[in-house]
Order: sequence, then structure tokens, then C-alpha cells
Amino acid sequence: MEKNSSFYIAGHRGMVGSSIVRRLESLGFTNIIKRTSKELDLRDQKAVSEFFQQNKPDYVFLAAAKVGGIHANNTYRAEFLYDNLIMEANVIDSAYRAGVKKLMFLGSSCIYPKLAQQPLKEEYLLSGFLESTNEPYAIAKIAGIKLCETYRDQYGADFISAMPTNLYGPGDNYDLNNSHVLPAMIRKFHEAKVEGKEVVHLWGDGSPMREFLHTNDLAEALVFLMQNYSDSLFVNVGYGSDVTIKHLAELVKEIVGFEGDMEWDSSKPNGTPRKLMDSSRLLNMGWKPKIDLESGIRSVYAEYSQRA
Repeated sequence: MEKNSSFYIAGHRGMVGSSIVRRLESLGFTNIIKRTSKELDLRDQKAVSEFFQQNKPDYVFLAAAKVGGIHANNTYRAEFLYDNLIMEANVIDSAYRAGVKKLMFLGSSCIYPKLAQQPLKEEYLLSGFLESTNEPYAIAKIAGIKLCETYRDQYGADFISAMPTNLYGPGDNYDLNNSHVLPAMIRKFHEAKVEGKEVVHLWGDGSPMREFLHTNDLAEALVFLMQNYSDSLFVNVGYGSDVTIKHLAELVKEIVGFEGDMEWDSSKPNGTPRKLMDSSRLLNMGWKPKIDLESGIRSVYAEYSQRA
């Protein structure tokens, strides 16, 4: 990638997209094309096609998506499937027709089968049934991977895919109706502390295990892959170790400074029992994460508490 190369970051205001922008800018890339969802609705095929023909970016990071946690995924099933399918199809096809040099599609660890062997290797894709609560979102992400693969196969397009593990970082979504587990916990414990509550109620039984990666680490990995990787097989991007949701809750509780109790509602879904990604392919290329979980949570909580 040349310093004067142009980049389109789809979803540049989101947690992942904004981290990519910061990483590119720190490396001296200044020709970054940005459009808000109001300026460019990625579900509008005609508008997306016109945007690409007019701007002709050299590189594309497809980080735009309709995202959420277990509750949102399970409640808005049709929206999560339709919106993500149509957005990725429009961007990938328009990027090919506009002659984009390289595109990176960002997926999610939920693409893997619910009971897949751990840690999750890239070749486990489509080897079993999906977790039911986020199946529509997972199917959309699998379709995005396959679009990149088939556009490479049929047209020779240099389109690649990366599958991040569970993410957190600056600009996270703390809405309890559609946020992921970590920001939801931060908000719950913070509000309980401020309001003087004695108990924080949490979903499930705390037994599932999850891996968490800071978005600054993710952004470094994605730019690294854009510069150094070109193949049809998608690449896992993870931290390399996981914790139970119960341990995560205890860590957040300590960092926030909540002194009450935790109660687990086992009538609520746990989700997939474990999702630890095997990131050895990426690690063997020379990348590794830098931000440990405790330090990362402390940094995002400091940001959240200042604006809460």
C-alpha cells in the first residue's frame, strides 16, 4: 500500500471501523474515504454502486454491519440476516466492478458451529450446526466469506476475510438492549455502583468461556493482513486465551468498584459454551496482540465512566 493510496472504511464510526481509521492515520495514510449511514445507505444497491464508481477507492475495509449481543441477535433475527446480507453483497460486488485493488471483509467468531472442537480452526467452518440465538447473523457473515472466496475464484478479485474474536475498545456500544457481554457488564456494574444497588443481575450461569481482543490490537492485525496476506481462506484474529463469563464479571466488578453481589439468571441463554479461536496462522505471520484483558478493561472503563 502506497502512502497516497485511497481507503474506504465502511462503518468508519463504529468501534472496529474507527480503530482501523486510527491505525491507518498513525501509519501516515491520509486519503481515507468516509461516509455515514445517512450519507450512504449500504442497503441501497444503486447508491453503493454510484459511490464506488465515483470514488474508486484502492482499498476497502468492510467493517459495517448490524451487530448486537444475544438478546438483539435473537430478537431482530430477520433484520440481522437481511441487513447484513444486503450490505455485504452491495459493497463486495460494487468494489469488484469499480476495480478495487483489495478488499477485506470482517466476519465474526459466531460463524463456527456451536459444538466445534476448541480452539476454533478456520477449517471448522460449516462442519456442524450453529448456535441458534445468533444463527441469522452467523449465516450472513458466512455468506460474506463465501462472496469473497467466489469473487476471487471466478473474477480473480483480491478479496480476503478476517474473523475477529469478541471485541471491546473505545467507542463500544453500551446499550443494554443490543450490546455485547463486556460493555453490558461495565454499564450494569457502573450503574449499580452509582445507584447504590446491592445486587447486579446477569444472564446465564457464568460458565461459557469467551476470548476478548482490544480493537487497537485488531486494527493492527487487519492492516497487517491487508499488507501481507492474499489467499482465499479467511484468517482468525484472536487474543489466544479465554476466560469464563463469571471470571469476566468478577474482573469488571473489581475494576468498577462495585461492592455488592452478583446473581445469575440461569433461565436466560448462555450462548455457545466456548469460543476460543486458533489464531496460529496469523501469529505465524508475525503479528501478536499487545493489550491484556485487565489493562484493556481498565482503559475502556475510564473512558465510559467519564461520559456516563
